Amino acid sequence: MDHRSSLSIRKNGRMERRERADAARNRRAILRAAEELLRRHPPEQVSVERVAAAAGVGKGTVFHRFGSRTGLMRALMSERARELEEAVTQGPPPLGPGAAPSERLVAFLEAVAELAARNGNLMAAHEHAVLTSKSEQPREANPIYVFWHRHASGLIAEARPDADAELIAHMLLGTLHMEPVASLLRAGGHERLAASFADLVRGLLKP
Repeated sequence: MDHRSSLSIRKNGRMERRERADAARNRRAILRAAEELLRRHPPEQVSVERVAAAAGVGKGTVFHRFGSRTGLMRALMSERARELEEAVTQGPPPLGPGAAPSERLVAFLEAVAELAARNGNLMAAHEHAVLTSKSEQPREANPIYVFWHRHASGLIAEARPDADAELIAHMLLGTLHMEPVASLLRAGGHERLAASFADLVRGLLKP
């Protein structure tokens, strides 16, 4: 390899690292801008154009990074849900492994209710984006929902092998999208929802 080739490789390597750093920085800026706008505006008013302007990037950069408004909202939801997923799979009981199925399910639904209350506008924005985009997959295909449903249905099946665990899990998680429950969460009433989830689960899964 001659001297010029070696310089070219080093230069290309530096450019690639700089491009990756710029891309990561843009991604963080876009997610922060979307989160801040959702705190101050109704979900339907948080467009890709507004997010791009707030993040200091072009609209094309947002589409390049996230594909669509729904993709952006899904990425932000994933950031918020990752901590819960780690607690469920690796954390201490009762949320993590080691507790009885009924207690784990109660703790999980309590955590989901709290997450929904903290991120009400984000969840509404994601729902709005899915409903208004013909090309997006339904809510049940969302990786976050898939994980939540698999976890809940697995705990139900472990405690009640005779029950229709998959359908019951859909019913429990589906309440988050009912308007009376969504209104309660927006008003900060996640503890009331968590208590009702606990009553349902313990009644269903009692020994």
